[in-house]
Amino acid sequence: MAISFNTDFTPEYGKAVELSPLVRRVVAENPNPFTFTGTGVYVIGRGDVAVLDPGPDLEVHLDAIEAALEPGERVSHLLITHTHTDHTAGVNSLQTRTDAPTYGFGPHGDIPAEGDILDRISFDEYFTEEERTEFAKAWEDVPDELKREGPDLDFDPDVKVEDGEVIAGDGWTLEVVHTPGHTSNHICFGLREESLLFTGDHVMGWATSVISPPDGDLFDYMASLDKLLERSDVRYWPTHGPAIDNPHDYVRSFIEHRRARESQIIQQLGAGASTIKDLVPPMYADVDKRLWRAAANSVFSHLLALQRERRVEASTLDDQEQGTLGATWSLRPAL
Repeated sequence: MAISFNTDFTPEYGKAVELSPLVRRVVAENPNPFTFTGTGVYVIGRGDVAVLDPGPDLEVHLDAIEAALEPGERVSHLLITHTHTDHTAGVNSLQTRTDAPTYGFGPHGDIPAEGDILDRISFDEYFTEEERTEFAKAWEDVPDELKREGPDLDFDPDVKVEDGEVIAGDGWTLEVVHTPGHTSNHICFGLREESLLFTGDHVMGWATSVISPPDGDLFDYMASLDKLLERSDVRYWPTHGPAIDNPHDYVRSFIEHRRARESQIIQQLGAGASTIKDLVPPMYADVDKRLWRAAANSVFSHLLALQRERRVEASTLDDQEQGTLGATWSLRPAL
């Protein structure tokens, strides 16, 4: 089942757009290969409102969030789906402006002891000279404060929430839905009054999520997709990109996509591939090469899952015996 991505989305940066009687959105101008057109910040409710995922720490963007409020309205809650900086970098500044408490599942989970996992594998040799020039120019145009997005290890919510917990506000009610996988602390928020689900990066309309071990986990991610099939939400609003209608069909396509990726890995290993660097280029040939390092992490998560199922094995193991990005992998002989 192919995923019907929707990339037809052109935001008007800094402008509050009414999405429903209880929901407004302001999109930050921080587009890049990982954030699509930028971080969509949701203002939920009327009167005392919640702000979901404040986004980058850009003054013009924070001004736009405040400008989205009607006279007499105030921000009473700052809600966080997960701790990646394109979602949380602006939290402290917005909290200073509003004095609203933050709500989230908890701080970020484990990161690789060796440092940034994205810096440990390179596909630079696959880039043409024209691509290098184009991407270098695009990088120069990115503001310094947006040049590195990844885990936010400083964020710790004022109020820790759990799966199934209800956050009640001024005429709005949000249910916490813990959806680990992309990160261990990822949560979605269900707006009961309108049967909407704010899905963060768990389910997006423009692309699939990256799963980066050790904090990201494929088994958790698949279970979190199954969890959404038990719900009756009529529409998803992800943090990046347009709304998702027909959510159950869309989630099923994500599940089938991951199963297809697993089959590709098995086939590639059977054909002689042995490293993640071998696997990524043919598997992601139709994907922006700037995303291949991130794709390597998702392939890694698949290999770790297959290893736990004793279907593949790695010749190089770390102290926790879960393999490394640079390991040599092979199919496990049938017993």
